[in-house]
Amino acid sequence: MFDGLSSRLTQTVKNLRGQGRLSEANIKDTMREVRMALLEADVALPVVKNFISQVQTRAVGKEVMESLTPGQAFIKVVNDELIQLMGEANDELNLATEPPAVILMAGLQGSGKTTSVAKLSRWLKERKKKVLVASADVYRPAAIDQLETLAKEVEAEFFPSDISQKPVNIANAAIDHAKRHFIDVVIIDTAGRLHIDDEMMGEIKSLHQAINPIETLFVVDSMTGQDAANTAKAFNEALELTGVILTKTDGDARGGAALSIRQITGKPIKFLGVGEKTTALEAFHPERVSSRILGMGDVLSLIEEAEQKVDQKKAKKLATKLKKGKNFDLNDFKDQLGQMKKMGGMASLMDKLPGVSDLPDKVKGQVNDKELVKIEAMIDSMTPHERLFPEQIKGGRKKRITLGSGTQIQDLNRLLKQFKQMQKMMKKFSKGGVRNMMRGLKGKLPPGMGGGMGGGMPF
Repeated sequence: MFDGLSSRLTQTVKNLRGQGRLSEANIKDTMREVRMALLEADVALPVVKNFISQVQTRAVGKEVMESLTPGQAFIKVVNDELIQLMGEANDELNLATEPPAVILMAGLQGSGKTTSVAKLSRWLKERKKKVLVASADVYRPAAIDQLETLAKEVEAEFFPSDISQKPVNIANAAIDHAKRHFIDVVIIDTAGRLHIDDEMMGEIKSLHQAINPIETLFVVDSMTGQDAANTAKAFNEALELTGVILTKTDGDARGGAALSIRQITGKPIKFLGVGEKTTALEAFHPERVSSRILGMGDVLSLIEEAEQKVDQKKAKKLATKLKKGKNFDLNDFKDQLGQMKKMGGMASLMDKLPGVSDLPDKVKGQVNDKELVKIEAMIDSMTPHERLFPEQIKGGRKKRITLGSGTQIQDLNRLLKQFKQMQKMMKKFSKGGVRNMMRGLKGKLPPGMGGGMGGGMPF
């Protein structure tokens, strides 16, 4: 989502790094570039004006002008103000109430609301909560069916409803069921509309008053840019929202919604939808998003994902195997690709690594998840013996493997070369596993982000 904004801002502040001192003139030129970058990212104009004013005031002060490294000091100012703009810290879900904690989901049709219910259910279940979901969307039978299907996928309990019932009655019955069955959290999905109208607002206000949810989350499509913030504001005036879930942030959105919502609504973004799968939900951390925007990566989120999504048994099994001096083979390589896919694929990992924004576009373009699919297909076309002893893959074997996987000889040659490099790397990390690599990345974290590197890594 932040690619365009990140590349523009990164280049702008990079121009300041080499300068021995800053003047009001070159700061003014830089701020003009920053302003253009924000406007191109579809950040709301009042938000841009306020942000530029705050940065400029600090940038011409002693903090920057008299610093030994004024370029870096300026980047710190921009980073601090971006964090301030987005809310300073992550606002966790408030579940501090007598169970069940009720969460009401609101939003326009097509924003990804029902899918977000499932994603949030999975997120809560990973934190050991018993979850019940119910659909109060009595206008679209397909919405009820969709939620039932998704509930099965994430192993949340589904409370049945149908279009003959009233939304308030559905919600009250679901909450009553949750009380009797000792369920921790109830998530109520509501009807979406193509646009805001009085009938929609009246219905959801009545529902809100009847069930008094502890969390009222507005689900909004980040692709709508600053309009997302304006729509959230309209809902907030009717409902008193507690937070926002920003969806489709893995697409071509320009980042304007993320940078505008907090200032326009006064409500925090609590989660980002980063893909279509029910696993694709991230807690929103302003300091980490700012770090990504400025090209400094997001190693802490990467570590948290590894802790939650990597199969610890497989990781330990591989570590034990390597410690015993056994070779890393193509079966292990395929397992690692599977773990990578669980963490969102190559694009997601690259987005969180420091320094990736400095790589040429040509290099970044070569790293994509389609290549992972090719690699898996080639490994699947090999015999068990070939996976254990890939050095024996020559001539006729190569031809058979590429025909079986629908790939070219050069694809297979590239895979075997990459595998050889990975084999060497695994030998280096055999004593401490990938933990050593993650510790190495710690040194690349921006100032103030060094925590969270405890011993919980599954590697």
